Formats: sequence, C-alpha cells, structure tokens
Amino acid sequence: MISSTIVSVALPQIIGALNGTQSQYTWVVTAALLTTTASTPIWGKLADLFSKKLLIEVAIGIFLVASFACGFAQSTPMLIAFRAVQGLGMGALQILVQVVIAAMIPPKERGKYNGYLGAVIAVATVGGPLLGGLITDTSWLGWRWCFFLPIPFALVALVVLHRTLNVASIRRPETSVDYVGALLIAIGVSVLLVWVTFVGNSFDWISWQTLAMVGAAVVLLVLAVWVETVVREPVVPLHVVRRRVPALAILASLAVGMAMFGGAVFLGQYFQIGRGYSPTESGLLTIPMMFGVLVSSTISGRMVSRSGRVKPYILVGAIVLTLGFAALSAVDHETSLVLVGAGMLVVGVGVGMSMQNLVLAVQNTVPLRELGAASGAVTFFRSLGGTIGVSILGAVLANRVTENIVAGLAKAGIRPAGLQDGGTLNIKAMPEPIRSVVRAAYGDATGHIFLISACIAVVGVLAVLFLPQVRLRDSVDLAEPAAAGADAPAAAEPR
Repeated sequence: MISSTIVSVALPQIIGALNGTQSQYTWVVTAALLTTTASTPIWGKLADLFSKKLLIEVAIGIFLVASFACGFAQSTPMLIAFRAVQGLGMGALQILVQVVIAAMIPPKERGKYNGYLGAVIAVATVGGPLLGGLITDTSWLGWRWCFFLPIPFALVALVVLHRTLNVASIRRPETSVDYVGALLIAIGVSVLLVWVTFVGNSFDWISWQTLAMVGAAVVLLVLAVWVETVVREPVVPLHVVRRRVPALAILASLAVGMAMFGGAVFLGQYFQIGRGYSPTESGLLTIPMMFGVLVSSTISGRMVSRSGRVKPYILVGAIVLTLGFAALSAVDHETSLVLVGAGMLVVGVGVGMSMQNLVLAVQNTVPLRELGAASGAVTFFRSLGGTIGVSILGAVLANRVTENIVAGLAKAGIRPAGLQDGGTLNIKAMPEPIRSVVRAAYGDATGHIFLISACIAVVGVLAVLFLPQVRLRDSVDLAEPAAAGADAPAAAEPR
C-alpha cells in the first residue's frame, strides 16, 4: 500500500521528469493494476493448493526485486514494464493476507480483523502521499526514492512472517492451476484497455482498428469463459460465482473498484497540475479521504463482528461512496479546498465501510477448501473494475483536457501544438501563459471523471440492495453438508 500511495502523489513529477504523456501517466497505474488483476485469482487458487506462508514469502520477493527495478527506470515505458512486474507481487499480497486471516479466524470475528486491516491500509495510505511528497520535494533524494523507501518495510515483514507465521497447509498434488484461463483473461482485458487508451485520439471510434481490437477482446474473453467451464480447477470458479451472494458481491466490488480506483488515482494530479500545489502539499490534501477510510473501516469492522450482520454496513457504504463522488463532480480549478476535502472525506467513509466487508460476505458463503478461490474471485473483479476504471477515466480525462487546452489557447490567441493524448505533463518546462491554461484545463476536467465515478457507484448500490441478509457464521469452516453441497445454494449460503 505504501508503494502505491507514495507513487500516486509523486507520479505527476515522475512523468514530468521522464517527459511522459497523460496516456503514459494512466498506464503507469494501469500496468500494475492489470497484472495485479490477472494474477490475483491464480494466487488465490495456489493458496488452496500449497503453503500459504511460502507463497507470501515469494510474493514479497517479487515485490522487492520489482521495486528496485522501478527505482532505476530511465524512461516511462521502462517504468511501465517494471510496474507490471511489481503488480504481480502486489496482487499476491492483496489476496494472500486475506486468505491467511480467513484460514485462522471465523467470519463473525473476522470483521474485527478486517477492520484492523483496513485501518493499517488507511494509515499506509495517509503516510504514503506525505512521504511521497516529502521525498519528491527533497532535492538530495528525488522521486526514485519513492520506490526504494518501501523496501525496508517489505524486508521487515519478510523476516517477521518467516519466523512467526504458522498456518495449516493442506497439500493436494493431484490438483492443477488454470494458467490458460488466466492468460486468456489477462490478454483479453489488455487488448480492451489498449483500445480504450487510443480510441478517439489515434483512430476513430468507428474504424477497422476498433473492430479488430474489440472483436479480439470479445473472442478472447468468451474463450476464457468456456475454458473456465471445462477445466477441472478453474481460476475463477463459476460454481462459486453463480451463487447469489458471491455474484452480487462481485458485481458490487466491480463497481466500487471502478469508482474508487478510477476516481481517486487522479486526485494527486488534480492538486498538483490543476491547482499548482507541491507534492508534499498534495499529500496533505488527501488526508480527509484516508481519515474517512481509517475511521469507517475500524468502526464498521467491530460493529459487524458484534452484530454478525454485514449487509447494512455495505449498503450504507455504497450509498455514501456514491454521494461523495457526486459532490466531487462539481470541482474545478477554483473550487474551495474545504468543499473538496469534505467530498473526499465522504468517499473515504464509503470505501472503508464497503470494500473489506464485500470480501467478508463472500468468504462467509464458501467452505474452507474454496476460500482462496472465492476470495481471489471477488478481489479479481474489484481489481478488474479498478483497471477498467483507471483506463476509461484516464482516456476521458485526456480527451477532455485536450479539448479544454485547445479552447483555452485559442481564447488566449496561441496556436496549439503537441497536444496528443493530453500533451506532456512537464508543466515546469512550459511558458507561463500556456502553464495557466493547462492547469485550468486539468482542474476543470477532473470534476467530469468524478461524475462518471458516481454513476458507476450507483451500480454497486443496486447490487448490494439485492444481497440477502446474511448472518456471519461462528466457525472457520462450513458444516459438512454445506461443504459438500456445491450445487445447493441454501446450504452454501447461510442466512
């Protein structure tokens, strides 16, 4: 989490230093999210088959190597490639931490621990932007230390887990992992995201490129679904996804992921490019949202454990998230920071109440032997939503910024040039008249993507409304009849 949030505030400076574009800005985020998304269900499945402790250690190792490589990147494409590798480790840690907790703690008590986990994430999310801004503004450090700084934390975690973590592992050598399905999903989604990035700029919406890329993505994803129905160990278990609670929770997670990742990732850019604040100041300005996540995840987690009910908290969280993005949709380059902070606080409260509890709702419906696959499925679709959200909103932002800059420069009597994909983000190299136009363009365009995020979040509210009232069980595993009844929704979904 520190590695993600430290980069979020420093990214405008990083892309500016590497002379990157708005599309490349988006892909530095999207590359990590994409590999995280593609690898999450595989790691979840591996957790059902092999040592969870060993898998966590391997994931930390991948993350460490990739972090070193990101710190030494010499160009934006190189950074994007290394971030993709880093995403493999990030995807593993996201799911394996939840799987390990779920393997030791019964669902009714798990809400409290998920609240603690959310609080830790929130603290890292608050500290990350502050550290990222401070590092970027410190001349003798520079942005590369944003990638080096998380390394000591990961090393400490590796040592502590190696010495102290003891979790039961049931080895089943006769099982297999569906690498073909995962590869088809990853390639299909990648093609779709590449199309989203370039359509409207490099080629028209109605063109042979659109037909080829969208057609290929549809064929690949249909093949992926077919593979998941015929393989013995699908990476996304359709018999779990078809159940009512997991299906609705996955739909809600998809919407929440699209809204949260897609909207929040551009806040640092809004404060720095749209409002002209330094990275350190941008980190401080994101505190309201992280404070909302910290407080709401901790309190709602404890209340879920106390009551044994999870739906009311998810529903309230989804509604609050929607209202927060609706409030942020009114921002422009002159909006009061008090109003922006209030909207961010509301968004943070919604995220804290809904995200972890959606995973908990799914975990409550499956036996222990399917825990990794089920957790991986909901986390997969949440990350997939985030990946799609970042790409779509990034493309919308780039197009909107280009239109605003062209209009602003024309009004100032300046002939626009070099504005493909939103133009370069090296604001410091621009002369003052153009710099003012670019800042206003980014500030005014950001509200538009928050409006889209609010519309997406409404889908999550509708999905949660249809969730049944599920009471969390007190045991780590389901009772034997429920565990055996994969085709019996009433047994597999305790009310």
